Amino acid sequence: MSSTIGERIKTTVFGESHGIAIGAVMDAPPAGYKIDFDEILIQTARRAPGQDPSATARKETDTPKILSGLLNNVTTGAPLSFIIENSDQRSHNYDGIADRPRPSHADYAASVRYNGYNDIRGGGNFSGRLTAPLTVAGAVARQILKQHRIIIGGHVLGVGSSFDEPFNPVDISVDMLENLNKQYFSVISNASKQKMQAEIADAKKSGDSIGGEIEIAVVGLPAGIGSPTARGIENVISSAVFTVPAIKGIEFGDGFGLASMRGSEANDRMYFDGDTVKCRTNHSGGITGGISNGMPLIVRCAVKPTPSIALEQDTVNLKTRQNDKLIIEGRHDPCIVPRALPAVEAAVALALLDLISEVKPL
Repeated sequence: MSSTIGERIKTTVFGESHGIAIGAVMDAPPAGYKIDFDEILIQTARRAPGQDPSATARKETDTPKILSGLLNNVTTGAPLSFIIENSDQRSHNYDGIADRPRPSHADYAASVRYNGYNDIRGGGNFSGRLTAPLTVAGAVARQILKQHRIIIGGHVLGVGSSFDEPFNPVDISVDMLENLNKQYFSVISNASKQKMQAEIADAKKSGDSIGGEIEIAVVGLPAGIGSPTARGIENVISSAVFTVPAIKGIEFGDGFGLASMRGSEANDRMYFDGDTVKCRTNHSGGITGGISNGMPLIVRCAVKPTPSIALEQDTVNLKTRQNDKLIIEGRHDPCIVPRALPAVEAAVALALLDLISEVKPL
């Protein structure tokens, strides 16, 4: 199914932005893991709308209602299912776009694919609203991984032309990741955050939007996770991360930067630290041959500008078959990057949980 992440531990997201509820089914996390509901709520709050001027004013509590799979807050081994009720829809804001697709939204492509029966309200099941259940499922996966000392964390690496400090690819502390995991608009440097917020405010004032970059790190991941060819770590993580609608690019380690290096620069020299094999650099981002090598796993993603902007845009009228103009109404993010961050972290967590289950019992 196109809404499913994973092969062994499968997570299926369902619902529409303006439907009664959205949710997910995890089939099935391993039994016997204690899940802290408050930790789930920390992650949903990081993704939730209406928190600062960079986010849409839509108000949703995003509190999941667990239907199955937990007993006394411990996984039972049965499918873990939950819903999140939608409570602040304004579907009338989308009345004017039924025949005039929004530029760079899925409206036109989905209309062709589904013969015009797609739900356009808030983007339907193409909406970023579906990252709410993804974040909940990922929060469960993160807690299971954490009990194996595998920690995932990330930060907003950049917005527009403003950038945060990147992770040190060979030395990332658990404390830093845990601190970032509790923040909305997570950054390493508060000074860089202020510059990013200024760029967002400027875009919003102009009726426009702005994109940026996300950087994710995973520490504690043992060597030997992943498989060659189609089930390599890059393949599986990329597939999961692209379930977040705003993502348009991904790289691991130095990624595209490796294209301008020589092998003598790009190769990560190895050495023994006691009985552990390590690398003096981490250009490969902790992955070689599709398999983890024990170094921190580094993932970076490009997040496009929110396509819903207040400026008038060119479009077409599918009913009259004429060129047309469109002004998008409603409540929209001038920058999706801070809210996309926990969703991307969640996707990485689900991908890794699925991969680890192939090679070791959980």
